[in-house]
Amino acid sequence: MTDLPKGPGLSGIADAAVAPKRRRSFQFVWVIPIVAVLVGGWLAVQAILDKGPTITITFKTAEGLEAGKTKIKYKNIDIGEVTALGFTKDLSHVVVTAELKKGAAPHLVEDVRFWIVKPRIAGGQVSGLGTLFSGSYIEFDRGKSSVPRRDFEGLEVAPLVTGDVPGRQFVLQGRDLGSHDTGTPVLFRRIPVGKVASSELNQDGTGVTLKIFVESPYDKFVNPNTRFWDVGGIDITADSSGVKINTESLMSILLGGIAFETPADSPVATQAEENTVFLLFADRALAMKRPDKEVFVFSAIFSESLRGLSAGAPVEFQGIPLGEVQSISAEYDMEGGVFRFPVELALYPDRVGKLFKPGATRARDTGLTQQQFFDHLIERGLRARLKTGNLLTGQMFVALEMVPDADKAKADWTKTPPEMPTAPGGLQQLQHVLASFAKKLDTMPVDKIGVELRQALQAMHKMLQSTDLLVRRLDNELAPKARETLEESRKAMQAAERTLAADAPLQQDAREALRQLGRASQSLRLLADFIERHPEALIQGKKSGGQ
Repeated sequence: MTDLPKGPGLSGIADAAVAPKRRRSFQFVWVIPIVAVLVGGWLAVQAILDKGPTITITFKTAEGLEAGKTKIKYKNIDIGEVTALGFTKDLSHVVVTAELKKGAAPHLVEDVRFWIVKPRIAGGQVSGLGTLFSGSYIEFDRGKSSVPRRDFEGLEVAPLVTGDVPGRQFVLQGRDLGSHDTGTPVLFRRIPVGKVASSELNQDGTGVTLKIFVESPYDKFVNPNTRFWDVGGIDITADSSGVKINTESLMSILLGGIAFETPADSPVATQAEENTVFLLFADRALAMKRPDKEVFVFSAIFSESLRGLSAGAPVEFQGIPLGEVQSISAEYDMEGGVFRFPVELALYPDRVGKLFKPGATRARDTGLTQQQFFDHLIERGLRARLKTGNLLTGQMFVALEMVPDADKAKADWTKTPPEMPTAPGGLQQLQHVLASFAKKLDTMPVDKIGVELRQALQAMHKMLQSTDLLVRRLDNELAPKARETLEESRKAMQAAERTLAADAPLQQDAREALRQLGRASQSLRLLADFIERHPEALIQGKKSGGQ
C-alpha cells in the first residue's frame, strides 16, 4: 500500500488510527424468546413422548358419537377420546378412530372389548341412564390375552359380565332358546348366582348354544356331573300321576331362568373347567333322571282305543316305573279285517335291579339269558295292558302285570323289536263282561218269564185278597170275645189283689195259723228233747217231781 500524497488541503486531517476489534455484549431482551422456544420444544417433545396409542373400532352405527367430544372410559375414568369418524370401504360400518392415554398401551390385546354405553333394558335390569344427560361414551373392558392389537370390532350390546368379575363361563347346548335372553338369571337352589351372557343358533340349525357366567364362589359347585335345566315361567305337567305345577322363583316366572344342581348320588368330582359344555334339559325331572345303561325295546300290539296314551307315558311293572312309551303307530290286519295299534316300549331292567336288597335273587342269578328269562315270565302270565293313571286328565300308561288266568302266549323274537303278548285292560275287561252278560240276557226266554211272572203276580194278588178277608173276620168275630176275656181276667186279678192285701181277713187268718203252727212245732221239739233224755218215760211214764 502506497502512502497518500500530502498536500495543503489535507494537512488538517488527522491520521486514522486502527482500533482493536471489540466483542458484542449480550442483550437481555433475547432471554424471553429463547426461553419460550426451549419450553415449546420441551413441551413438543413431551407431548410426543406422552402420546398414547391410536386405535380403530368398528361399529354398525355411530349413534351418539362425536369426534373430539366422545370419551373412552374404563371404570368411569377417561382413558381416551374419539378423534375421527369414518366409514368402511363398503359403507356397511362406521370406523371410529380414537387416541388413548399412554398407560393403556400394554392393555390393548386381542380380546379387549369396546361398546357404546347408552340406555338399555335387559334381563330385568336398566343400565346407562346417566348417558341421558352426559351423552354416550365408549366403555373399555380389558382382556386376558398377551397378543397386542390396534384394530377392534366393537360390541353392539354391552356385555353383562366384564373381565374383572371373578367367576367362570360355561356353555349349554339346548333344543331351543325358550324364554331365555341376555341377562336371564342362573339359579342355584333358587339363589341368583349368574347370568346368560349370550345365545346363538347352531350352524346346523338343530339347537341353540348359550353361554352362561357363574360368579365366584358359586362356580365351585359346577362339576362335570352337574345338570342344567330350564325353569322359565310356570311348568304345568299333566300325566298319569296327576297334575303338577313347578316353578323356581317369581323372577324366573317373569324373566325365565336356568337352574343347576349335582345329583346327590353322583361320584365326587373336581370343578368343571371354564367353557365346559353341558346339556340344557327341559325340566328338573329330565335333568336329574338317572342314565339307563341297559335298555330292551319291545312292541305290544293293542286292539283297544289308545286315547290318553302318548309317547313318553310311563311303563310300570307292578307299580314300579320300568320304562316309557317310545312311539305309537297303527296297522291294518288284512286277514282279520281289524286295525291294530303297535306301541313300542323301552324297558330299563336296572331300575328294578336297584330295588333289590343285598343278597336277594335277581334275574342274572338264575343262570338264564335275558330272552329265556322273559320267556319264563311270559309263560307265568306276564302281559302288557293299558290302564288309566288319572281319571281327571284321562292319561293312560302301560302296565306289565302277572295275569294268572291269561291265555297261553309267547313272545315273538323273530320281529324287530320283539313282540310281547298283551291282555285286555280294565275298561276292555269291563266291556267284555258287559257284552257277555248282554249275550246271556239275549238268550233268556224273556216272553215266557214275563207270562210266568204275570201269573205269579195274579196268584199273589188272590192270596192277598184272602188274607184281607181273614183279617176282617178276625176283627169282627174274635175281637169282641177277646175283649170279654181280657175284662174277666182283669176282674180276677183285682180279686186276687184284694185277697193278697195286708189287711185282708185271709192274710190275718193265715198269719194266726202260722203262729199256732209255730207253737206246735216248739212243743214237739221239747217233747223230742225230753224223750231223748228219758227214753224210759215211754214205758214208765213221766215221774212226779217234774223229772
